[in-house]
Amino acid sequence: EIEIGSQTNFDIELVPDLAAIEELIVVGYGTKKKRTVTGALSVVDISDLESTRNPDVTKALQGQVAGVQVSSTSGAPGDDIQVRIRGEGTIGNINPLYIIDGIPTREIKHLNPNDIKSMTVLKDAAASAIYGSRASGGVIVITTKKGEVGKLSMDVNYFFGILQTSNLPEMLNGEQYMNTVEKAWDNTYTTGTNPYTVDKATRELADVDYLDELFESGRSHNLQLSASGGSEIVQLLMSLSYYGENGTVKGDKDKLQRLTFRTNLNANLTDRLAVGANLSLSHWTQDAVVASGESLMRFAIIRPPVLPVYKNVNDPTYSETNPFTDLPFYTSPGYDVGLAKATYEIASNPMAMLHYNDDKRQVFKTLGNLFAEYAFLNDKSLIFRTNLGAEISLLHNKDFHENFGDDDGGGSAIDAGLGRNNRPNSLNEERGETLTTTWNNTLSYAKTFNNKHDLGVMLGTEYIDSYTSNTQTSRNRYTVSTPEFRYMDYGGSGLDVWNSGTASEWALFSLFGTASYVHNNKYILSGSMRADASSRFSENNQWGYFPSVSAGWVISEEQFLNTVAWLSNLKLRGSWGQLGNQEIDDYAYLTLVSQTAGKVVINRYGNPDLKWETSTQSNIGADIGLFSNKVQMSAEYFNILTSDILLPIGLPGVVGDVQPTILNAGEVRNTGFEFTLNYRNYDREFKYNVNANLATLNNNVEALHSNLPYISTNITRTQPEHPLNAYYGYKMIGIYQNQIEINSHLSGTVNPIEQPGDIKFNDLNGDGKINSDDRDFIGSPIPSLTYGASFSAEYKGFDFFMLFQGVSGVDRFNDGKRIVDWDSRPFNYTTNILGAWDGEGSSNTKPRVALNDNGSSKISSVYIEDASYLRLKNIELGYNLRKIKGIQNLRIYASAQNLFTITDYTGFDPESVLLED
Repeated sequence: EIEIGSQTNFDIELVPDLAAIEELIVVGYGTKKKRTVTGALSVVDISDLESTRNPDVTKALQGQVAGVQVSSTSGAPGDDIQVRIRGEGTIGNINPLYIIDGIPTREIKHLNPNDIKSMTVLKDAAASAIYGSRASGGVIVITTKKGEVGKLSMDVNYFFGILQTSNLPEMLNGEQYMNTVEKAWDNTYTTGTNPYTVDKATRELADVDYLDELFESGRSHNLQLSASGGSEIVQLLMSLSYYGENGTVKGDKDKLQRLTFRTNLNANLTDRLAVGANLSLSHWTQDAVVASGESLMRFAIIRPPVLPVYKNVNDPTYSETNPFTDLPFYTSPGYDVGLAKATYEIASNPMAMLHYNDDKRQVFKTLGNLFAEYAFLNDKSLIFRTNLGAEISLLHNKDFHENFGDDDGGGSAIDAGLGRNNRPNSLNEERGETLTTTWNNTLSYAKTFNNKHDLGVMLGTEYIDSYTSNTQTSRNRYTVSTPEFRYMDYGGSGLDVWNSGTASEWALFSLFGTASYVHNNKYILSGSMRADASSRFSENNQWGYFPSVSAGWVISEEQFLNTVAWLSNLKLRGSWGQLGNQEIDDYAYLTLVSQTAGKVVINRYGNPDLKWETSTQSNIGADIGLFSNKVQMSAEYFNILTSDILLPIGLPGVVGDVQPTILNAGEVRNTGFEFTLNYRNYDREFKYNVNANLATLNNNVEALHSNLPYISTNITRTQPEHPLNAYYGYKMIGIYQNQIEINSHLSGTVNPIEQPGDIKFNDLNGDGKINSDDRDFIGSPIPSLTYGASFSAEYKGFDFFMLFQGVSGVDRFNDGKRIVDWDSRPFNYTTNILGAWDGEGSSNTKPRVALNDNGSSKISSVYIEDASYLRLKNIELGYNLRKIKGIQNLRIYASAQNLFTITDYTGFDPESVLLED
């Protein structure tokens, strides 16, 4: 309040009163006051999300929310991102459910981050149970921006980015390589002439850095346009965005382009009736590099540097259409003398693979909804809302495999003389469509009685129907293979034609309800129940029921704390509930049969008793606000038990050669703590904000099916009393230094083949033999600690943002290490090999280089590395230019992502969840 007196002009600056604002949080099918929330959820700071300058919404979540782990797959433009909320609780699909403007979906790559108004991560059963059978992986609720009352305003945002590779291994040059393989041959053979010694003396060998040949600076463009405005009756927003990325692989074979259009229309037809529509259209085009870049990277590393990229123009096999070296190839001093293929284990030329690659993937998606909302009763406390949405996805993948390389004499007689790669040439094409419709209706009642009793009740129904169809075709032997002829009609005929087509559908009908009661703003009680009927299960178990209850106590509202001025908020809360998982193949409960030559054969036995996975969750939390809520903190403890896990169980051979049957078996438990801290200081010219979060996780398999003691792959084993997909193999304890040590350690082995310089493995059972009985658990791919911290500030038109993110207590299987430094084939090596064992006492950590097995063929702790890391994810500096006629705001900024990473991991990226093979 300001006394007017004789003044006529006033300078008034408003300061937000964070303690007084009743913040609304978007939750399941509605909103709640933050003060009355009793479940575990996190509201994402949209300004921080936008500052990451990441075109993928899920990727932008990294480091922003406690308990949410976001990992890339390959790093190639457009490839998938993995999101895990409070760990992994099942063998199958555990991806979160996304709710966009009330419409559920499993994939949000098409979404433009700039279109998001709010994002809430629902982490426990109390927050997520209202979504029932699809919520065990967590739920992320997204509301898009809408038009606002006021005159039409335009917004333009553009940024240009430069992309660089980092953390690439340092490979041996030509001279170092020849010296190393020469030593490897001497360590392997005792007779004969060393071919590498001969080639060093008589050949003019190349010296190629294939990683340098493969990569260059990439670039990205992001343009976003939006228009918004409206009256008290009608509000409209439209946005158009384009994102283009040309990745770091040379040329234009790893491009990504995404075009997105969104419009939101809202109309208040009367003071009781509101209607609206949201529509999003997106087109996604990805030029996919061979196997998402993995194969190119692999061959760029293993290909010997002494092999040139291009053939000598004097080589008789040289041509302008195929100038790349393959095998055999011309080397001085004569055309008829080439390098021996076996001596160099000649891998494919990565630059040739890149040149001939033609793999284009396109997705068109539309996601939209129409809604109407009507308020009953005099005080409008009873509201009915109906919401009809549709998600349509159309995909078109087209992959042409061009024939290239030199003839190695293999293949069919009709393809004689063709190169060994893609023999014969072929075209694969896939088209598919998915239509998912969602119709939900809710009736909600909210009223406050006597200023002490807040009651909220909501009842609803939901129906979801999804249909998918897919067609695949393939043809071989294209006489003319230029781009103009890469269509099905121009391929071979007869045996060169393949086609297939499939279709599937599923449906879900749900009844749900929730109720909450708040007494005097202090005591909170809420509960919910959802019943789902899914077509993915037989009539025996078609219905699943998912309850939750939660309670909260706002202690800071008690009279005995009224005099504690520095305490703004203190709330204790707890919850219990159950969620489901129905993410299995359609028709998994049915028996599959086929007919061959008039005979009906069973391909898979069905399981009519198949039912949901159930995730039983409990959560205890506390929220604290200090100094008018300038400081806000929260702490959580969660316990999640996933039971009736859907597992494929192989049947005994006596029943025939059949596919595994899906059974409910197994239990996995996840427990952990989550902590968040926010400090906000906006009451001075220098304004700043600090956010930090940290989460622990303990993952443990508690039970599997009695007929399935463990589930194993080549490198992992899932077994009770250990984490999911734990690494399993031998443990390296050193390097054999001499024959006496070998004979002593392998006392139970007759004529051991091990040599001095080989890897020494732990004899777990002490029988003097190294065999499968000596394998043990050697690491976990599930991090025990995730964390993030951000800092933002404003001062006189300048703004600054910085985000750190990291994980700890996680291991990765470094397969790149296995196929390079520790392989018995004469591939290239990294410079780490220069410290390999070369005589007694020289090394106890790196084995001898050899062309026979030095122990590296065994899956062991050698390849399991600590993948903990701390990464500077983003830093941005901006400046607002003011007082420009006709422009409300103009901001220029510079931003950088992934500036540095601190890690002991020697692979390409400790964040990647895919094996590097």
